[in-house]
Amino acid sequence: MSTAILTGPPVPGSSLEGDLRSLGFDVRTAPGAEEARDLLAAAPATARVALVDSRFVGHVHALRLALTDPRFPAAAVPGALTAQPGARAALLRALTSLDGTEDGPRQAGGTTEPARPAATAVAPCEPLADRVATALDAGGTAVTRPVLGSLVAAVPADAAARKEAEAAVAAVDDEAVRLRSAVKARDGFFTTFCISPYSRYLARWCARRGLTPNQVTTASLITALIAAACAATGTRGGYVAAGALLLFSFVLDCTDGQLARYSLQYSTMGAWLDATFDRAKEYAYYAGLALGAARGGDDVWALALGAMVLQTCRHVVDFSFNEANVDATAANSSGKAVVGTPTAALSSKLDSVGWTVWVRRMIVLPIGERWAMIAVLTALTTPRIVFYALLVGCAFAACYTTAGRVLRSVTRKAVRTDRAARALADLSDSGPLAEIVARVLRRPARALPGVLPFLVALAGGVTVVATAAFGPLRSPWPGYGPFDSPVLILGALVYVLTSGFAVAHRMGGALDWLIPPVFRAAEYSTVLLFAARADVPGALPAAFGLVAAVAYHHYDAVYRIRGGTGAPPRPLVRALGGHEGRTLLVTVCAALSTRGSDFPLELTVLAVAVALVALTESIRFWVSSGAPAVHDEGEPA
Repeated sequence: MSTAILTGPPVPGSSLEGDLRSLGFDVRTAPGAEEARDLLAAAPATARVALVDSRFVGHVHALRLALTDPRFPAAAVPGALTAQPGARAALLRALTSLDGTEDGPRQAGGTTEPARPAATAVAPCEPLADRVATALDAGGTAVTRPVLGSLVAAVPADAAARKEAEAAVAAVDDEAVRLRSAVKARDGFFTTFCISPYSRYLARWCARRGLTPNQVTTASLITALIAAACAATGTRGGYVAAGALLLFSFVLDCTDGQLARYSLQYSTMGAWLDATFDRAKEYAYYAGLALGAARGGDDVWALALGAMVLQTCRHVVDFSFNEANVDATAANSSGKAVVGTPTAALSSKLDSVGWTVWVRRMIVLPIGERWAMIAVLTALTTPRIVFYALLVGCAFAACYTTAGRVLRSVTRKAVRTDRAARALADLSDSGPLAEIVARVLRRPARALPGVLPFLVALAGGVTVVATAAFGPLRSPWPGYGPFDSPVLILGALVYVLTSGFAVAHRMGGALDWLIPPVFRAAEYSTVLLFAARADVPGALPAAFGLVAAVAYHHYDAVYRIRGGTGAPPRPLVRALGGHEGRTLLVTVCAALSTRGSDFPLELTVLAVAVALVALTESIRFWVSSGAPAVHDEGEPA
């Protein structure tokens, strides 16, 4: 159980102790720093501890934000400080370093430090918790200070100030603020106006009944899988039920994140589930639509796979651009920092007009708009029309967002950090073959200027996709099987060489963030084209499974990087062959299959192998104690 140490003399009539107990703390009192040190040392080593000034006046949710959020090793608001087990030693050192007096912001050695400005007023005699927070910061342990907004957190100096603070607390509805903060500040039009107005209350209902975000996330997945099964029936009633269930699944998908923010139930498992289940739900629904269409005699597996490829590549563009620019420093040709670019200025100008903000959010077809469109079209039309609309909408959104980001990249001279370059290299998913090429060609590759690395990667991707699309499937020489075409293998080998050459340099160029999306598009499209051209039963469903398994591996890498723990281990990437190795293997299977019926089996075996290896390592990582305790806010797309 967490332990809260109330410091200072007790305040008659205060409800602070009860508030802390309601947050799950075992409350102890300590008149001064020495007693607080003793209580801190006696607390269980695995427990969260908090120092709270007994004079504290504020909203319960302000305390909740500061003292119960699991994402931060140490956090504070005026008059209250918490430390998780990992920061306990630093907290004890900071507390020991103080002179032990209650008055003034002095530290050992006689150094006087002015009181820090806070969201609300703090008493002239700085509370022990605030002085310890200052000492923690000075000692290298970052103390997170949550944004309180209209919430009150104060340590009044006298009775008059206390009365004023209590009036400020009464003037703000704590629960209303908590409900508002449960909803993401930036979301799509459909989610903001059609889902969040009531899903936040569903989140509160779940919290009051002890449900966890992970349980709601799992319920959302199960609902989506039932929707996919309804779509697979191929009947009009099944399609109507599928559309309704898909929308309800999205309501639950919004609720799980709102529940996590409402109750601050962030967890490692939640990060993993939330990061992967959205894609699993959507792609399972695509498969359900394809199965339902097949029951009616319409084969749309190629469209389903194309929609999955396009949607995944859109996300890779988002991820790569964000990772490349999250900590980049803008500079002009003279090396001086600049504020922005004409593209960014235009974007800011458009954002200043209310209606353009929502139009721009809608045309990128974020998950709310996309799932609403899919659900309505499923109920009213056919799977083929659903996929046509999805492909057209996603293609337009991809062109719009990618064009804007390319313009930003070429007009904003950015100096990218080594962390960003490493993240792009990890997102590239280069395997052993590309590594060998990169080592051999490292010196000439480093001399490539400007956008040439991206153009080399693009040329290789176009080559392998073009040979998969137009290369002869029958060999000109007698005695070879229907897929024995050396042209196909030659195209894949060119892709291996260009892939290694493109990543042999430091990925800090203006357009290097486009290299991972090129690799994703090349690999996925090659699988799609070979399966479509094979024209044998089972080839496209097997290809759908293979791309889904590989895409899971790529999403897993993204969320590991976002969590700050780095990409999947190199042995895993090598075991999976890297993007170039898998592309070459699929090409060899297509080119050397003596019978067309062999190809679906080979794709299925490869899909099962990739899924088993990737899932095993992913599950091991995300359930381990080393996984990041975060809750992903999700991508707008």
